[in-house]
Amino acid sequence: MSESSGIVELQGVSKRYGNIDALRDVSLNIPKGVTGLLGPNGSGKSTLIKSLLGLLHVQTGHGRVLDFQWPRDARIIRDHIGYLPEDDCYVAGLVGIESVTLMARLSGLSSKEGLRRSHEMMDYCGFGEERYREVESYSTGMRQKLKFAQALVHDPPLLILDEPTTGLDPDQRLAMLRRIRNLATEHCKSVILSTHILPDVRSVCDHVVILVGGTVRVESSLEQLSRPAEPTMHVSTVNDPTDLISRLQTAGYTVHQDTESYGLRVEGIEQKNASKIWELAAETNTGIRRLEPAVNSLDQIFMDVATGSSVTPASMVAEADDACS
Repeated sequence: MSESSGIVELQGVSKRYGNIDALRDVSLNIPKGVTGLLGPNGSGKSTLIKSLLGLLHVQTGHGRVLDFQWPRDARIIRDHIGYLPEDDCYVAGLVGIESVTLMARLSGLSSKEGLRRSHEMMDYCGFGEERYREVESYSTGMRQKLKFAQALVHDPPLLILDEPTTGLDPDQRLAMLRRIRNLATEHCKSVILSTHILPDVRSVCDHVVILVGGTVRVESSLEQLSRPAEPTMHVSTVNDPTDLISRLQTAGYTVHQDTESYGLRVEGIEQKNASKIWELAAETNTGIRRLEPAVNSLDQIFMDVATGSSVTPASMVAEADDACS
Protein backbone atom coordinates (compact mmCIF):
# COMPACT_ATOMS: atom_id res chain seq x y z
CA MET A 1 0.00 0.00 0.00
CA SER A 2 1.20 3.51 -0.73
CA GLU A 3 1.52 5.92 2.17
CA SER A 4 -1.26 8.16 0.82
CA SER A 5 -3.81 5.47 -0.02
CA GLY A 6 -6.67 4.45 2.22
CA ILE A 7 -7.22 0.98 3.59
CA VAL A 8 -10.77 0.71 2.18
CA GLU A 9 -12.06 2.42 -0.96
CA LEU A 10 -15.60 1.61 -2.09
CA GLN A 11 -17.73 2.97 -4.92
CA GLY A 12 -21.46 2.57 -5.49
CA VAL A 13 -22.05 -0.38 -3.15
CA SER A 14 -25.68 -1.51 -2.86
CA LYS A 15 -27.11 -4.49 -1.05
CA ARG A 16 -30.81 -5.43 -1.10
CA TYR A 17 -32.78 -8.00 0.84
CA GLY A 18 -35.92 -8.37 -1.26
CA ASN A 19 -37.43 -4.90 -1.38
CA ILE A 20 -35.28 -3.60 1.47
CA ASP A 21 -32.16 -1.57 0.70
CA ALA A 22 -29.61 -2.41 3.41
CA LEU A 23 -26.89 -0.41 1.61
CA ARG A 24 -27.66 2.27 -0.97
CA ASP A 25 -24.91 3.52 -3.28
CA VAL A 26 -22.27 3.53 -0.53
CA SER A 27 -18.98 5.16 -1.48
CA LEU A 28 -16.20 5.39 1.11
CA ASN A 29 -12.52 6.15 1.46
CA ILE A 30 -11.35 4.99 4.88
CA PRO A 31 -7.81 6.10 5.71
CA LYS A 32 -5.21 4.34 7.81
CA GLY A 33 -5.61 4.65 11.56
CA VAL A 34 -8.70 3.99 13.68
CA THR A 35 -12.09 4.67 12.10
CA GLY A 36 -15.33 4.65 14.06
CA LEU A 37 -18.28 3.15 12.17
CA LEU A 38 -21.46 4.58 13.70
CA GLY A 39 -25.16 4.42 13.01
CA PRO A 40 -28.49 3.61 14.65
CA ASN A 41 -29.83 0.06 14.66
CA GLY A 42 -30.66 -1.06 11.13
CA SER A 43 -28.38 1.53 9.54
CA GLY A 44 -26.36 -1.04 7.57
CA LYS A 45 -23.19 -1.31 9.69
CA SER A 46 -23.25 -5.10 10.00
CA THR A 47 -24.19 -5.51 6.34
CA LEU A 48 -21.25 -3.31 5.32
CA ILE A 49 -18.83 -5.29 7.49
CA LYS A 50 -20.02 -8.67 6.22
CA SER A 51 -19.89 -7.38 2.65
CA LEU A 52 -16.28 -6.24 3.12
CA LEU A 53 -15.43 -9.71 4.40
CA GLY A 54 -17.11 -11.36 1.42
CA LEU A 55 -19.69 -13.03 3.64
CA LEU A 56 -22.51 -11.29 1.74
CA HIS A 57 -22.93 -10.82 -2.00
CA VAL A 58 -23.68 -7.23 -3.04
CA GLN A 59 -25.77 -6.32 -6.07
CA THR A 60 -23.61 -3.39 -7.21
CA GLY A 61 -20.32 -1.76 -6.35
CA HIS A 62 -16.60 -2.35 -6.41
CA GLY A 63 -13.48 -1.09 -4.69
CA ARG A 64 -10.24 -1.95 -2.97
CA VAL A 65 -9.43 -3.30 0.48
CA LEU A 66 -5.75 -3.08 1.39
CA ASP A 67 -3.97 -3.97 -1.88
CA PHE A 68 -6.72 -6.23 -3.20
CA GLN A 69 -9.63 -5.73 -5.54
CA TRP A 70 -13.00 -6.02 -3.86
CA PRO A 71 -15.22 -8.04 -4.12
CA ARG A 72 -13.18 -10.10 -6.61
CA ASP A 73 -10.46 -10.96 -4.07
CA ALA A 74 -12.77 -11.38 -1.07
CA ARG A 75 -11.24 -14.69 0.01
CA ILE A 76 -7.71 -13.25 -0.02
CA ILE A 77 -8.93 -10.12 1.76
CA ARG A 78 -10.31 -12.24 4.61
CA ASP A 79 -6.84 -13.70 5.14
CA HIS A 80 -5.52 -10.18 5.81
CA ILE A 81 -8.25 -9.03 8.21
CA GLY A 82 -8.72 -9.76 11.88
CA TYR A 83 -12.44 -9.86 12.66
CA LEU A 84 -14.04 -9.60 16.09
CA PRO A 85 -17.76 -10.34 15.62
CA GLU A 86 -20.42 -9.01 17.93
CA ASP A 87 -21.73 -12.52 18.69
CA ASP A 88 -19.78 -15.23 20.48
CA CYS A 89 -17.83 -17.59 18.22
CA TYR A 90 -16.02 -20.51 19.79
CA VAL A 91 -15.97 -24.29 19.61
CA ALA A 92 -17.54 -25.91 22.65
CA GLY A 93 -15.20 -28.02 24.76
CA LEU A 94 -12.01 -26.12 23.93
CA VAL A 95 -10.02 -24.19 26.50
CA GLY A 96 -9.01 -20.60 25.76
CA ILE A 97 -5.52 -21.27 24.39
CA GLU A 98 -6.90 -24.04 22.15
CA SER A 99 -9.52 -21.66 20.75
CA VAL A 100 -6.92 -19.07 19.80
CA THR A 101 -4.54 -21.71 18.42
CA LEU A 102 -7.36 -23.08 16.26
CA MET A 103 -7.80 -19.64 14.69
CA ALA A 104 -4.04 -19.43 14.15
CA ARG A 105 -4.00 -22.79 12.37
CA LEU A 106 -7.02 -21.85 10.24
CA SER A 107 -5.11 -18.69 9.26
CA GLY A 108 -2.23 -20.77 7.93
CA LEU A 109 0.25 -20.68 10.81
CA SER A 110 2.21 -23.83 11.64
CA SER A 111 1.38 -25.73 14.80
CA LYS A 112 4.47 -24.48 16.65
CA GLU A 113 4.19 -20.87 15.47
CA GLY A 114 0.43 -20.86 16.01
CA LEU A 115 0.83 -21.94 19.64
CA ARG A 116 3.59 -19.38 20.23
CA ARG A 117 1.50 -16.57 18.73
CA SER A 118 -1.57 -17.67 20.69
CA HIS A 119 0.24 -17.42 24.02
CA GLU A 120 1.70 -14.07 22.97
CA MET A 121 -1.74 -12.66 22.08
CA MET A 122 -3.37 -14.00 25.23
CA ASP A 123 -0.60 -12.32 27.25
CA TYR A 124 -1.27 -9.10 25.35
CA CYS A 125 -4.99 -9.35 26.11
CA GLY A 126 -4.45 -9.86 29.82
CA PHE A 127 -5.03 -13.61 30.20
CA GLY A 128 -3.32 -15.53 32.97
CA GLU A 129 -4.12 -19.09 33.99
CA GLU A 130 -7.65 -18.56 32.64
CA ARG A 131 -6.30 -19.55 29.22
CA TYR A 132 -6.43 -23.18 30.38
CA ARG A 133 -10.11 -23.04 31.35
CA GLU A 134 -12.94 -24.06 29.04
CA VAL A 135 -14.38 -21.09 27.18
CA GLU A 136 -17.91 -21.99 28.33
CA SER A 137 -16.84 -20.96 31.85
CA TYR A 138 -15.70 -17.50 30.71
CA SER A 139 -17.54 -14.33 31.62
CA THR A 140 -18.81 -12.03 28.86
CA GLY A 141 -15.79 -9.79 29.30
CA MET A 142 -13.35 -12.69 29.04
CA ARG A 143 -15.04 -13.90 25.87
CA GLN A 144 -14.61 -10.44 24.37
CA LYS A 145 -10.89 -10.56 25.16
CA LEU A 146 -10.71 -14.07 23.70
CA LYS A 147 -12.25 -12.87 20.42
CA PHE A 148 -9.76 -10.01 20.36
CA ALA A 149 -6.86 -12.44 20.74
CA GLN A 150 -8.32 -14.62 17.97
CA ALA A 151 -8.59 -11.61 15.66
CA LEU A 152 -4.94 -10.65 16.29
CA VAL A 153 -3.27 -14.04 16.24
CA HIS A 154 -2.32 -14.03 12.52
CA ASP A 155 -0.94 -10.46 12.73
CA PRO A 156 -3.34 -8.84 10.21
CA PRO A 157 -2.77 -5.26 8.95
CA LEU A 158 -6.49 -4.46 9.31
CA LEU A 159 -8.83 -5.21 12.21
CA ILE A 160 -12.62 -5.00 12.06
CA LEU A 161 -14.02 -4.89 15.58
CA ASP A 162 -17.78 -5.12 16.06
CA GLU A 163 -18.80 -3.80 19.51
CA PRO A 164 -15.53 -4.92 21.19
CA THR A 165 -16.22 -3.27 24.57
CA THR A 166 -19.68 -4.78 25.07
CA GLY A 167 -19.88 -6.60 28.40
CA LEU A 168 -16.59 -5.22 29.74
CA ASP A 169 -16.37 -3.65 33.17
CA PRO A 170 -14.91 -0.09 33.33
CA ASP A 171 -11.32 -1.25 33.88
CA GLN A 172 -11.53 -3.88 31.15
CA ARG A 173 -13.07 -1.35 28.76
CA LEU A 174 -10.25 1.15 29.30
CA ALA A 175 -7.69 -1.62 28.83
CA MET A 176 -9.35 -2.69 25.56
CA LEU A 177 -9.35 0.88 24.25
CA ARG A 178 -5.68 1.28 25.18
CA ARG A 179 -4.86 -1.88 23.24
CA ILE A 180 -6.74 -0.62 20.18
CA ARG A 181 -4.94 2.71 20.29
CA ASN A 182 -1.60 0.96 20.87
CA LEU A 183 -2.10 -1.28 17.84
CA ALA A 184 -2.57 1.80 15.66
CA THR A 185 0.17 3.99 17.09
CA GLU A 186 2.85 1.43 17.94
CA HIS A 187 2.17 -1.44 15.54
CA CYS A 188 0.92 0.45 12.45
CA LYS A 189 -2.36 -1.44 12.24
CA SER A 190 -5.60 0.04 10.96
CA VAL A 191 -8.86 -0.54 12.79
CA ILE A 192 -12.53 -0.21 11.84
CA LEU A 193 -14.42 0.08 15.13
CA SER A 194 -18.16 -0.49 14.86
CA THR A 195 -19.81 0.67 18.07
CA HIS A 196 -22.72 2.56 19.58
CA ILE A 197 -20.61 3.79 22.51
CA LEU A 198 -19.66 7.33 21.48
CA PRO A 199 -17.11 7.89 24.28
CA ASP A 200 -15.14 4.95 22.84
CA VAL A 201 -15.05 6.71 19.47
CA ARG A 202 -13.88 9.98 21.03
CA SER A 203 -11.21 8.07 22.95
CA VAL A 204 -9.47 6.16 20.15
CA CYS A 205 -10.73 7.13 16.69
CA ASP A 206 -9.10 9.38 14.10
CA HIS A 207 -11.90 9.18 11.54
CA VAL A 208 -15.68 8.77 11.70
CA VAL A 209 -18.22 7.28 9.29
CA ILE A 210 -21.92 7.53 10.13
CA LEU A 211 -24.45 5.37 8.27
CA VAL A 212 -28.18 6.07 8.34
CA GLY A 213 -30.68 4.03 6.37
CA GLY A 214 -27.94 2.32 4.39
CA THR A 215 -26.37 5.57 3.18
CA VAL A 216 -23.24 7.43 4.25
CA ARG A 217 -24.33 10.62 6.01
CA VAL A 218 -20.97 11.66 7.49
CA GLU A 219 -17.40 10.78 6.53
CA SER A 220 -14.77 12.97 8.17
CA SER A 221 -11.81 13.08 10.49
CA LEU A 222 -12.85 13.41 14.11
CA GLU A 223 -10.81 16.62 14.36
CA GLN A 224 -12.67 18.26 11.48
CA LEU A 225 -16.03 16.96 12.63
CA SER A 226 -15.47 18.42 16.10
CA ARG A 227 -14.51 21.84 14.74
CA PRO A 228 -17.42 24.34 14.67
CA ALA A 229 -18.38 25.87 11.31
CA GLU A 230 -17.10 29.24 12.56
CA PRO A 231 -14.54 30.10 15.27
CA THR A 232 -16.12 29.64 18.68
CA MET A 233 -14.79 29.93 22.22
CA HIS A 234 -16.18 28.14 25.27
CA VAL A 235 -16.22 30.23 28.44
CA SER A 236 -16.83 28.87 31.93
CA THR A 237 -17.50 31.61 34.47
CA VAL A 238 -17.31 31.67 38.25
CA ASN A 239 -20.35 33.90 38.81
CA ASP A 240 -23.48 35.03 36.96
CA PRO A 241 -22.44 35.88 33.35
CA THR A 242 -25.52 37.99 32.49
CA ASP A 243 -23.59 41.27 32.22
CA LEU A 244 -20.80 39.61 30.24
CA ILE A 245 -23.31 38.12 27.81
CA SER A 246 -24.84 41.57 27.26
CA ARG A 247 -21.45 43.16 26.55
CA LEU A 248 -20.43 40.35 24.19
CA GLN A 249 -23.67 40.69 22.25
CA THR A 250 -23.23 44.47 22.06
CA ALA A 251 -19.73 43.80 20.63
CA GLY A 252 -21.34 41.74 17.86
CA TYR A 253 -20.81 38.20 19.06
CA THR A 254 -23.47 35.48 19.17
CA VAL A 255 -23.62 33.95 22.65
CA HIS A 256 -25.30 30.74 23.77
CA GLN A 257 -25.55 29.93 27.48
CA ASP A 258 -25.54 26.34 28.71
CA THR A 259 -28.76 25.39 30.47
CA GLU A 260 -28.55 25.82 34.23
CA SER A 261 -24.82 26.59 34.25
CA TYR A 262 -22.32 29.39 33.86
CA GLY A 263 -20.98 28.02 30.58
CA LEU A 264 -21.08 30.10 27.38
CA ARG A 265 -20.35 29.49 23.69
CA VAL A 266 -19.19 32.69 22.02
CA GLU A 267 -19.39 32.45 18.22
CA GLY A 268 -17.36 34.51 15.80
CA ILE A 269 -14.18 34.89 17.82
CA GLU A 270 -10.89 33.10 17.24
CA GLN A 271 -8.55 31.93 19.99
CA LYS A 272 -5.96 34.55 19.04
CA ASN A 273 -8.54 37.28 19.78
CA ALA A 274 -9.72 35.76 23.06
CA SER A 275 -8.19 38.65 25.00
CA LYS A 276 -11.37 40.59 24.10
CA ILE A 277 -13.37 38.21 26.29
CA TRP A 278 -10.96 38.75 29.18
CA GLU A 279 -11.31 42.52 28.79
CA LEU A 280 -15.12 42.43 28.83
CA ALA A 281 -15.09 39.99 31.77
CA ALA A 282 -12.91 42.41 33.76
CA GLU A 283 -15.21 45.33 32.91
CA THR A 284 -18.28 43.42 34.10
CA ASN A 285 -16.61 41.85 37.18
CA THR A 286 -17.20 38.37 35.78
CA GLY A 287 -14.73 35.74 36.92
CA ILE A 288 -13.56 33.29 34.26
CA ARG A 289 -12.74 29.74 35.33
CA ARG A 290 -11.87 28.39 31.86
CA LEU A 291 -11.54 29.76 28.34
CA GLU A 292 -10.84 27.40 25.43
CA PRO A 293 -11.80 26.75 21.80
CA ALA A 294 -15.23 25.11 21.58
CA VAL A 295 -15.77 21.76 19.89
CA ASN A 296 -18.89 20.18 18.44
CA SER A 297 -20.40 17.42 20.56
CA LEU A 298 -20.14 14.03 18.85
CA ASP A 299 -23.29 13.00 20.69
CA GLN A 300 -25.21 15.94 19.23
CA ILE A 301 -23.79 15.37 15.74
CA PHE A 302 -24.85 11.73 15.90
CA MET A 303 -28.35 12.64 17.07
CA ASP A 304 -28.70 15.31 14.37
CA VAL A 305 -27.62 12.90 11.65
CA ALA A 306 -29.78 10.04 12.96
CA THR A 307 -32.88 12.26 13.06
CA GLY A 308 -32.21 13.87 9.69
CA SER A 309 -31.21 17.29 11.01
CA SER A 310 -28.56 19.28 9.17
CA VAL A 311 -24.98 19.07 10.37
CA THR A 312 -22.42 21.67 9.33
CA PRO A 313 -19.06 21.15 11.01
CA ALA A 314 -16.09 23.02 9.58
CA SER A 315 -15.14 20.16 7.26
CA MET A 316 -18.58 20.15 5.60
CA VAL A 317 -18.55 23.91 5.14
CA ALA A 318 -15.15 23.62 3.48
CA GLU A 319 -16.42 20.88 1.18
CA ALA A 320 -19.42 23.03 0.21
CA ASP A 321 -17.15 25.99 -0.54
CA ASP A 322 -14.94 23.78 -2.71
CA ALA A 323 -17.95 22.48 -4.60
CA CYS A 324 -19.14 26.02 -5.32
CA SER A 325 -15.76 27.36 -6.43
